[in-house]
Amino acid sequence: MSFPTHRIVPDKLVLAALLPVLSLGAGCGQATAPAATTSLTAAEVATTSPALDTASLVEKVKASVVNITVESTRKAARAGAASPFDFFFRNGPGGFGPEMPRKQSALGSGFVFDDEGHVLTNAHVVDGAEVVKVKLADERELTAKVRGRDERLDVAVLEIEGAKGLPFVPFGSSGALRVGEPVVAIGNPFGLGHTVTTGIVSAKGRAIGAGPYDDFLQTDASINPGNSGGPLFDARGQVIGMNTAINPAGQGIGFAIPSDEIKLVLPQLVADGHVKRGRLGVHVQEIDDALAAGLGLGEQRGALVGDVEKGGPAARAGLANGDVIVRVGDAPIKHARDLSRTIARHAPGSTVELTVRRGSETKIVHATLAALDEPSATASSGARPGASEPNGLGLTVGDADGGGAVVRQVSPDGPSAGVLRPGDVIVEADRRPVASANDLRARVRASSAKKPLVLRVQRGDATLYVAIDRAAR
Repeated sequence: MSFPTHRIVPDKLVLAALLPVLSLGAGCGQATAPAATTSLTAAEVATTSPALDTASLVEKVKASVVNITVESTRKAARAGAASPFDFFFRNGPGGFGPEMPRKQSALGSGFVFDDEGHVLTNAHVVDGAEVVKVKLADERELTAKVRGRDERLDVAVLEIEGAKGLPFVPFGSSGALRVGEPVVAIGNPFGLGHTVTTGIVSAKGRAIGAGPYDDFLQTDASINPGNSGGPLFDARGQVIGMNTAINPAGQGIGFAIPSDEIKLVLPQLVADGHVKRGRLGVHVQEIDDALAAGLGLGEQRGALVGDVEKGGPAARAGLANGDVIVRVGDAPIKHARDLSRTIARHAPGSTVELTVRRGSETKIVHATLAALDEPSATASSGARPGASEPNGLGLTVGDADGGGAVVRQVSPDGPSAGVLRPGDVIVEADRRPVASANDLRARVRASSAKKPLVLRVQRGDATLYVAIDRAAR
């Protein structure tokens, strides 16, 4: 099963979002006396065998897992306009109600991660929260406030008022996990309270189109709506992920944010309430086999620079369109998504060393990162009358305002079918600038048909490289 890389489609992928309280009767009751609880100690973590049985693990960690109730005022959506989150806020089973503000109640999960009463959950669980209630394993229901949120990673930190010294669970290393290792999920599915499910790590490094830093653990431990923000434990009782997304069309397919990614942002969320990330100022894309052949990369992969922001960190460091970034410091870059995750781990103002392939050369450049929230430069192009048909590409093109050749038509039987589209502006061919439609025709005629022709294309506000394989037609 494949997932979209640009957005979440409600009928394909649903984040494990929040359910209405309905008749579950979740509310504030009288606080009961706290039960005697213990948390997993560092010594136990170090000595516990991975063969620890599930019942013993649950006894150790269950006191740290909490149920979360969120109250907010939302505007009901019209029928047919539901988002992956709105689906769980229906105005009863009959459909969507009138478009007017109304109170909503929603459920999620979380866990205590330190002795200061801080709880970790998903950012989407507390989206728009006006009142947040945290129900402990001993049935006490306490008020909490949102201490910090990071929507990009989809994590949030809550602070339970006057509740220091609660049992908490330690983080483990998601990077050390092996596919096939057993895991345990605990959460609040469908408002049922502490529910335990087991499974294995099915895969690592999954990109599902949920955000810019997709790097999910996949598990077959049963995860359902309401599990959002709940912990995923390894056999030692360490948190190695936070349950976040499900695929309702399949069975045994759930996703969790890796603990190693969470640990990187927690100190900032607790201290500042937000996360500061570095920005390189480039648009990058994946490299497929045709592009690799056209660029002469062989088996090597990386992040292909499609556009460099004018005056940005990458431009100041000397990066250019067509460069392939293969390493940041000691971290290899195999995919375009690896670059954004790796750069984001560095603070604004820090300097990173980039290993770059430029043609047949390998270069080392140093870039001082800007803040991620700074605006990026964008570009737009129009077209002027006049058209020509470059031999061998199956295109009808015209001169573009500002330079380049704008695609007017794409032959369904030509080599550009499925690669280029009307409105694309070709600004480079075979690593050389294209100033007009006639310029493109000359570049195509001068190139060898024995290898893919690499074109640099402006598509809306984005710039990308494509490879046209004429020999395959």
